Amino acid sequence: MQTDHVAYLTQMGIDCYQLSHPERLTGYQAPALELPAECKLLLVSPVSPNGELALLFERVLKSINISLDQARHIYPEQATQLAGQSMEWVWFAGCERTEQLAEKALTTPLLSEIDGNNQQRKALWQQICSY
Repeated sequence: MQTDHVAYLTQMGIDCYQLSHPERLTGYQAPALELPAECKLLLVSPVSPNGELALLFERVLKSINISLDQARHIYPEQATQLAGQSMEWVWFAGCERTEQLAEKALTTPLLSEIDGNNQQRKALWQQICSY
């Protein structure tokens, strides 16, 4: 299920569930995720950025000239469902780097661990500058 649909259902007070390991079900084919063509950065993280973390995420995007509309979030278990798409940037935050989805890949702790931590912010900035 797309993250937008999950957010809408949650706002309406409707519980939704997603299989953590759909590959364990015999014959089950997880639907492929298709990202919009304008997507330049994909955030792969077990936690969706909200509130203060969303502001941090937006500031990082601005530093690499990407708008919030050009970024998407998926959970780590959804990375295998991407339909052979590649984008400019993939940011793995708080999870293992699983696949080569883009030429420019960032690997950091969770956004909550970066916020207010100058050492983590510096490490993130060094990764960005290396590209």
